[in-house]
Amino acid sequence: MDYQKAGVNVKAGDAASDAFYKASKTTWQFRKGAGRVQSTFDDFSALRFIDVSNLKDTVMGHNLDGVGTKSEIAERLKKFDTLGFDLLAMVCDDAVIRGAEPVAVGDVLDVSRIDPKPMAQLAHGLERAAKMANVSVINGEIAELGKKVGGFGAFRLNWAASCIWLARKDRLLDGSKVKPGQSIIALKEDGFRSNGLTLARRILEHQGGGEWHVKYKRLAEQLLHPSKIYTRFASSLFGGYDGEAVASVSTMAHITGGGIYGKLGRALRPSGLGADLIDLYPPCKAMTTLMEMGPVNEDEAYKTWNMGNGMLIVTSEPDKVLAQAKKMNLEAKVAGAVTDKPGISIQAS
Repeated sequence: MDYQKAGVNVKAGDAASDAFYKASKTTWQFRKGAGRVQSTFDDFSALRFIDVSNLKDTVMGHNLDGVGTKSEIAERLKKFDTLGFDLLAMVCDDAVIRGAEPVAVGDVLDVSRIDPKPMAQLAHGLERAAKMANVSVINGEIAELGKKVGGFGAFRLNWAASCIWLARKDRLLDGSKVKPGQSIIALKEDGFRSNGLTLARRILEHQGGGEWHVKYKRLAEQLLHPSKIYTRFASSLFGGYDGEAVASVSTMAHITGGGIYGKLGRALRPSGLGADLIDLYPPCKAMTTLMEMGPVNEDEAYKTWNMGNGMLIVTSEPDKVLAQAKKMNLEAKVAGAVTDKPGISIQAS
């Protein structure tokens, strides 16, 4: 008996680590100046770090998240090249809503076995997503865990990441500057991002059985739609770490678990104010289909899914925010306004 017979292929694991290292190395070019990546030598085992020697009046933090059960959709469809967008959307967009600029990401990838084809897809997707988010993938860990990793099929995975961010103290967004009458801008999302998929899978399994992805293949493909990454746009509004601001922003909400009620409610909590949302983007077709199949009532849907709105931005300069969104090819519109009365009112589209 040896390690490989026990289910762990060390050589294959090293090859996978090297492939991810080569993919991540191409992301280092995305960071210039603050957050620039340095390495002691050219190998996945080398020490890597970010340069912060010239920073002042700066705070640094990090946040963590993962793709959750969206990985099972990828396993069922045997398509893994979009999960990197979901992974970085979760951690980078969570950072930018605080007035921070994400600079570096590290990830932990647990797999049931080392399989070169899906691993290559995961690495390629992560590389493309890092370019969109303007971050460097600085390090990572791959673990071959066999049956400890649940899911569907022979190749199963869990994927999580940590995002390191930098912020100027005077640019941090804590929600305390929100005022009644300020506009709320919605950014359009065409998919589920990486939240609420447990409910979606439960509905589909109830209707289609264990092989629901075969019966509802088109719907499964819609569930796998990659998350938009809003980091570059949102960061550009307040100027990131050292750029020029283009619009005044009071707070932002990344619409993930808990939906609009949970995430916008949290962003408005420090001010004690509320919101009246009268012109949100409508949910994608997959969401309305699942609401009918469930059935899932509208109130529950808005507490679980993003319902077509991936991020909400509170601003006193809506025209400038909308102009920047157009410049960066993002769909955005004024969806409502901040109110004196606490609580969130949603008028569904």
